[in-house]
Amino acid sequence: MLFPIVYNWVIIILRMCFTMIALSYLPVWLTLDYLSDLLYFIDIIIKLHTGYLDQGILVKDLTLLKKRYLRSKLFLGDLVSLLPTDFLYFVFGTQTPLVRINRLLRVTRLNEALDRMETRTSYPNTFRITKLMVYIFVLIHWNACFYFALSSYIGFGSDVWVYPNITDPEFASMLRQYSYCFWFSAEILTTVGDNPLAVTEEEYLFMIADLLIAVLVFASVVGNVGNVITSMRDRDNVFFPNHELVKAYLRSRHISKELRQRIDNWYQHLYINKKIMKENEILQQLPMHMRTEIAVSVHLPTLSKVTIFQNCEKSLLEELVLKLTPQVFSPGEYVCKKGDVGHEMYIIKEGKLAVVADDGVTEFAVLSEGNFFGEISILNIKGNKSGNRRTANIRSIGYSDLFSLSKEDLTDVLSEFPAAKRHLEEKGRQILTKMGMLEESKEAEESEVVKVETKIKTLEKNLEVLQTKLARLMVELESSNRKLQARVEQLEREIAALRPRLMEDEEGERTDRRGEGVGGEVEWEREEAEGEEEEDGSSTKVKKQGQGEEGNDVTKEGDGESTKSTKDDVERVVEGDKSGLKDTDNDEKKKEDDGEKKQQKGDDRPGKGDGAEIETEKEEKSGEREHEETEKAEED
Repeated sequence: MLFPIVYNWVIIILRMCFTMIALSYLPVWLTLDYLSDLLYFIDIIIKLHTGYLDQGILVKDLTLLKKRYLRSKLFLGDLVSLLPTDFLYFVFGTQTPLVRINRLLRVTRLNEALDRMETRTSYPNTFRITKLMVYIFVLIHWNACFYFALSSYIGFGSDVWVYPNITDPEFASMLRQYSYCFWFSAEILTTVGDNPLAVTEEEYLFMIADLLIAVLVFASVVGNVGNVITSMRDRDNVFFPNHELVKAYLRSRHISKELRQRIDNWYQHLYINKKIMKENEILQQLPMHMRTEIAVSVHLPTLSKVTIFQNCEKSLLEELVLKLTPQVFSPGEYVCKKGDVGHEMYIIKEGKLAVVADDGVTEFAVLSEGNFFGEISILNIKGNKSGNRRTANIRSIGYSDLFSLSKEDLTDVLSEFPAAKRHLEEKGRQILTKMGMLEESKEAEESEVVKVETKIKTLEKNLEVLQTKLARLMVELESSNRKLQARVEQLEREIAALRPRLMEDEEGERTDRRGEGVGGEVEWEREEAEGEEEEDGSSTKVKKQGQGEEGNDVTKEGDGESTKSTKDDVERVVEGDKSGLKDTDNDEKKKEDDGEKKQQKGDDRPGKGDGAEIETEKEEKSGEREHEETEKAEED
C-alpha cells in the first residue's frame, strides 16, 4: 500500500496545479491511476481474509472476519476511497484530476504500514529520520503546487513575488517550473532563504500561512531529531559503560595518569569495535527461550571448540551458553597467574594471549582465537596435583576478547546432568594424565578408602555415645516416675488417716469451750495439788503436747494434742517426711493413753487460775525442747 497511497498524495495535487505536466503525460497518469485503484481493491480483499485476536486467540473463520470488517468504520473509509468518481471525467474533462481526491482517504493504511516497518526494521532510528524527511518532502511539494497555482491566479510575472512569466523560454519548461516552485517553497518553510517581499493581499496571506507552518515544521523536526539522538545515547549507555562517570571518579581520586590512559584506551577500544559488555541486561526483557536461542546462535560455536565440551548433550551446552560472560583485557594485562586458585575458565574469541614465565618476558606459547585454558581448574578432579591452582602465567598481547565460565555456574548446570559430569571428569583426568599432573589411581583410591573408613569409625563412636546417653536418660525417667507415684500414694493414705482425728479434735475443742464457767476455777485449784504429785508422770505428757508451734497458749488434756500441733503434722506429711510422721503417730498414741488415764481418775480440764498459767509456761518450755529434738532427729 505504500506505492498507491504515496502516488495519489503526490501526483493528484501535482496534476491539479501543473496543468502542462498533467496533459503531457496523461496516458502515464491514467495507467498509474487505475493500477493504484486495483491495489486498493486487492487490499480490501486481503482485509476480508485477515485474522484478528480475540482474547489472545487468532480468529480465522471467514464468516466472522467478513462480519467484523464490513461492520467497521474502516470498511466505510475504504469503500468511499474506491468509489468510481472517474466517471466525472466525462463532465469536467480529463484535465481535472480533482475528481480523484477521494483516493487520499486511504492514508490510515499508510500509517499502519509505517508503524509495522518501524517495529521490524533493524535500524529504527534511521527509519524514523527517513519517515520525517518524507513527510517534510510531501509538505514542501504541496506548498510548491499551491504557490504555482496562486501565481497562475495572480498572473505569472506580474510582480517579483510570483513565478516569472512562462512565455520566457528560461521559465517555460515543466522541469524549471516545478524546480523553481519547490525551491521557493523550501526557502519559506525552512526560513533560511531571502524571499522577495509580498505585494498583494493574497501573497501576504500565503506567506503568513507558510510562516506559521514553518514554525510547526521546525519544532517537529527539532523534536524528532532530538528524540532520535536521545535514543541513540540511551542505546550506547546500555551497550557500553558510562565513561564520563568513571572519568569523574578517577579525577576525584587522583589516579595516576598512566592508569587513566589505560582506562581511556579500554573504553575507546570498546566503542570503536562495538564491543557489547551488557548482553544479559540488553536481553533481559525477552522470554527465557528466546534468550537461549540468541545465546546459542551467538556463543554455541565458540563453546563447542572446547575439548571437554565436545560430544556433550546439546541441552547442556544450551544451559552453559547463558552463563558465558564477555571480558576484554588490555595489552600486557595478566588474565591469570601461576599459583592462583582457579575460579573460571576462559575461551578466546578474539586476540592473542601468551604463556609466559615468571619473569614476564619469556614466552612459551601463544594462544589465538578458538583456544581455551583453565578448564581443569573448574572441575574438582580427585588426584589433581595442582589442587585446582593455575599452572601458568597467561598475559594478553593486545586487546583480547574472552568468554569466562565460572566454577559455580558449571557446578549448577552439571548437577542436573550427572552423566555429562562423569564424562567431563573423565576427559579432565585424561588431560591431567598426559600432563603428568594426576596422582596414581591406586594411591588415590587407597587414600580415599582410608578417609572413608576413618569417617565411618568416627560416626560409629558418636552413635554409641549417643545411645548410651539415651539409655541412661530413659532409666532415670522411669525411676523418677515410680518414685513420684509412690510418694503420691503414700501422701493420699496419710491424709485419709488424719481426717477423722482432725474432726475429733475440733469436737473436743468445742466441748472444752462450753465447759469453761464459774466452777472452772475451783476445779482447777483442786487439781493443782494432784498435778504436782503427778509431775514426774505428766512431764512426758507435757513434752508430747509441746510439739506444736511455739506460740500455743492453751493445751488440751482430753486427747493430749492441740489443734495447732495437728495442723503442723499435716504440713509435715505434705512435705514427704515419712520419719516425722511415724514419730508423730507414736506421740499421738501416748497422748491418747495419758488422756484416758486422766479421765479414769476423774480429772477435769484446768481453768484460768494462776496455777494454770504456771503449768502452761512449763508445757511451752518443754514443748520447745521437744520440738528442737524432733527437728534434729528429722535432719538425721
